Amino acid sequence: MTDAATAAPVGFFHPTRPIYRFVNLLFISSLTFGSYFAYDIIGAIAPSLIEGLNASRATVGAFNTMYSVAAILVLLFAGVLIDRLGTRKAGIIFSTLVLAGAVIVWQAKSIPLMFLGRFIFGAGSEPLVVAQSAMLARWFKNKELALSFGVALTVSRLGSLFALSNGELITRFFGSFRNALLFAAAACVISLVGNIFYIVMDKRGEKALNLRDESAGDKIVFRDVREFKPTFWFVTGLCFTFYAAIFPFQSLSTDFFHTKWGIARAAEAGGGFLAQVFNNLLHLFTTAGGVTSIIIFSSMVLAPFAGRLIDRVGKRAQFMIVGSLLLIPCHLAMGLTSIYPAYPMVLLGFAFVLVPAALWPSVPLIVRSERVGTAFGLMTAIQNIGLGLFPLLNGLLRDKTGDYVASQVMFASLGLVGLSFALLLKRADRREGGVLERPQKAKA
Repeated sequence: MTDAATAAPVGFFHPTRPIYRFVNLLFISSLTFGSYFAYDIIGAIAPSLIEGLNASRATVGAFNTMYSVAAILVLLFAGVLIDRLGTRKAGIIFSTLVLAGAVIVWQAKSIPLMFLGRFIFGAGSEPLVVAQSAMLARWFKNKELALSFGVALTVSRLGSLFALSNGELITRFFGSFRNALLFAAAACVISLVGNIFYIVMDKRGEKALNLRDESAGDKIVFRDVREFKPTFWFVTGLCFTFYAAIFPFQSLSTDFFHTKWGIARAAEAGGGFLAQVFNNLLHLFTTAGGVTSIIIFSSMVLAPFAGRLIDRVGKRAQFMIVGSLLLIPCHLAMGLTSIYPAYPMVLLGFAFVLVPAALWPSVPLIVRSERVGTAFGLMTAIQNIGLGLFPLLNGLLRDKTGDYVASQVMFASLGLVGLSFALLLKRADRREGGVLERPQKAKA
């Protein structure tokens, strides 16, 4: 903040006030509400897609593979677009791609056309996530950074929660899985609207605070990569393995829970649609989609508190170690035993709170500010390699073996590798000064 900005008259809703940046936080968070819904709706209605499209489980997994292939390709040059237009204008483009892709998936009459829609959707969704991360770092670095990431995750995962817990209900109530895809397209409108409100807020804040042009660093610059320290690479390795053990698992978990345990796709209830949605949420532990959404529900409720705790106490590497460790017994319990899956899913939910709340806010602490965009972009591209590969492997293993045992062993193995990265991160951070273990004091 400049002296000029400090000396200017300050009203209640001036950009220098905390309330301004927290209202802005809600708009930043809403950027990915619709895209999270549209991403997770595929896994939520996987049983209906398998039946309605006469598709294999590998095909259903490949819908998310197409998403990630697009994300990887686009993230390599999306920074150039962001650099030239700024995150505000580029964000509108990405939000439009998100909506267009979701509409194509909804309207598609063939599997190849659905693949195309998921490709376009992925081309917009992941760059939008990178832009969102850069926006949070721009407004909350050296303030409530981890808290802001936690709030953003919570708002975004409201979309995931609704999709996972109610996807099959929408399909049953309205008579077709295509109606669930219509809901996904409608939710993506929220991404576009949130971006418009952010532009208004950010323009005013940029003028009042003399913020640096956001386009200066929000792109992948490969010459910067050699400057990254070991801590960044260990965080990136953990990001790859951790998310590969969560989202690819979710891509077919509704089918997994329904076929192995006979858990109902949706709760039986009368009344109107909203009444049935509410009833479905009350039966979170007794429907296949509800059990799947336990991970999201846990993170949605607890992520802001975890972010605030990490801001206060630090210990980021230790939180990542604990979260990575939890993955291993959770996946093995579901794959090798008959324990009702809701119980290991609760523990998996705790892992999904601890690791992201510590992982993403660590990046601005271990990377120079002008390279944060490169770091987020590269990290997200590598993350999407796992998000593209493992849904397909999950489906192929299920089609080949007839059950999900091999898949669950695969996901537990990813947890073990992630735990190794977390332990290496703690050691490397100690050598680099221990910045990840220190608390971050909030500033007004």
